[in-house]
Amino acid sequence: MSIALHHCNSLLTTCKNLRSLTQIHASFIKSGVDIDAYFTGKLILQCSISIPDALPYARRLLLSFPHPDAFMFNTLIRGYSQSDDPHSSISVFVEMTRKGSIFPDSFSFAFAVKAAAAAELLSLRTGVQLHCQALKHGLGSNMFVATTLIGLYGECGCVEFARKVFDEILEPNLIAWNAVVTACFRGNDVAGAEEIFGKMNVRDQMSWNVMLAGYTKAGEIESARRMFSEMPSKDDVSWSTMIVGFAHNGSFREAFSCFRELRRAEMRPNEVSLSGVLSACSQSGAFEFGKALHGFVDKAGYSWIVSVNNALIDMYSRCGSVSLARLVFESMQEKKSIVSWTSMIAGLAMYGHGDEAIRLFDEMTESGVAPDKISFISLLYACSHAGLIREGEDYFSKMKRVYHIEPEIEHYGCMVDLYGRSGQLQKAYSFISQMPVPPTAVVWRTLLGACSSHGDTELAEQVKQRLNELDPNNHGDLVLLSNVYAASGKWKEVASIRKSMIVHKIKKVTGWSLVEVDKAMYKFTAGEKKKGIVSEAHEKLKEIILRLKDEAGYAPEVANALYDIEEEEKEDQVSKHSEKLALAFALARLPQGASIRIVKNLRICRDCHAVMKLTSRVYGVEIVVRDRNRFHSFKDGSCSCRDYW
Repeated sequence: MSIALHHCNSLLTTCKNLRSLTQIHASFIKSGVDIDAYFTGKLILQCSISIPDALPYARRLLLSFPHPDAFMFNTLIRGYSQSDDPHSSISVFVEMTRKGSIFPDSFSFAFAVKAAAAAELLSLRTGVQLHCQALKHGLGSNMFVATTLIGLYGECGCVEFARKVFDEILEPNLIAWNAVVTACFRGNDVAGAEEIFGKMNVRDQMSWNVMLAGYTKAGEIESARRMFSEMPSKDDVSWSTMIVGFAHNGSFREAFSCFRELRRAEMRPNEVSLSGVLSACSQSGAFEFGKALHGFVDKAGYSWIVSVNNALIDMYSRCGSVSLARLVFESMQEKKSIVSWTSMIAGLAMYGHGDEAIRLFDEMTESGVAPDKISFISLLYACSHAGLIREGEDYFSKMKRVYHIEPEIEHYGCMVDLYGRSGQLQKAYSFISQMPVPPTAVVWRTLLGACSSHGDTELAEQVKQRLNELDPNNHGDLVLLSNVYAASGKWKEVASIRKSMIVHKIKKVTGWSLVEVDKAMYKFTAGEKKKGIVSEAHEKLKEIILRLKDEAGYAPEVANALYDIEEEEKEDQVSKHSEKLALAFALARLPQGASIRIVKNLRICRDCHAVMKLTSRVYGVEIVVRDRNRFHSFKDGSCSCRDYW
């Protein structure tokens, strides 16, 4: 290669943006090397793989070259397969086959199959057609092609096809073995994955990690735990898989324990394990443990990682400290991602800080970050929980008109919630009736919940009829309708619904609450037997109720308790709610004046809400409750929700 050509080559390999590349291309044209297949191939490679947003330019280069070769086509097919536009990868592959003089090779098929398996495309039909073409060209059992086909069929849930492709490989390598195990898990065939794993004569670290990930995603936590203990060696992927798996499956204590074990093993956590353990803190409300993790993040030098900061914002928001979440958000060193902005908006929304959420959304757009569908869900949620009807309507209309985002069912659901919470039930019903997409059971259920809150029996019955068509066996709908009847004093209808639930063996979701005391999480379940810490909580609760009655005039709200029992029994029934027990236990164990943070899996009832307000005043304590819908911050006898929830 001449000195001039060597210089051209070195210029290409160091080029990092499209502007510079077009200048290099112009110099190629001037020097006459643009007709050289080697340099044109290099240009296409750089555009396709190394330079962002340069794929259209690469495609024009390919189309304008008089005699493109397989390398050029393969490079472009590969580039599109790794992009947000995998459809174009398939179209380039089709162009290649139509040339007649160029035949696709194993790379062509592997990259095209990878495109068909991409989340944005995921086309089984396209994959099958490519498989047929590969067989036609004698490449069906090629290791490279077969492995990507196994991956495609796995993504599509076609485990049988994936296993047939695997069986046709004469001497499968470790990558193929791992791919077929992954495919089994993707198709929910846990037994098949175990069978194949058992047949493997040689396993690498990836093999063990694939099994771990498969078990945790399938919810087989005990199997994952057993596999983890049997592993000959554990890398950072193994640890992070277990921590994330525990967190996703609600095993929060195990997630915390696994993270501590990782630290004792002198392994350095990565951003996945940190995000996973912070997620466990978010879901369980483990505020103190989360704060300790934040200290570790700063000390260990992880504070520059955007994803870790996002997890911290979410953790503080969901653990009852939106001010600390805002502090993390404002102090982010790297450029804030759309996830950072959306997490902060969602945090403000959970507390009913609608105006502040709107200001932050506007600040985001002014900074040049374009909102996405999730941003709008958080914003509309904020408007709904703050009662900002006009603002919610305005931003819903801007979605399509200004930002060209087509509203999806979640956005329509937010609007129904917006009208329903404010008591505009007929408007919510009309909105659902005029939706351009068919309303789902979730949308109708949102309106049924609003009917329950506002006591509209007539509309609730109409909505329940619609739900019967979409999801007739949902226990939650029957409970909501029962509550509407109970609030209206229609005890005959209440009895009928509860009898129907017994006949059909439909059970209510059991309410539970978590509370953190001395960095340990304690769980209380409604109606559980009085022993151990539960007995301790009940004794303290009796003391609290007596004091609230004496000093604050507390009278239990028993409207939704069973109608055919005495008033004293009704009081006893509502006193067994899990959030009251968690409150009592925290007051018994925590130092005087310490803030109490409770996480509840269901919506807090009116009586518990009243108890929390009065307790905050009588005992001079701040109580933060996160229920299924939002945050309630109780202080000096009032709640941040302003009794709007």
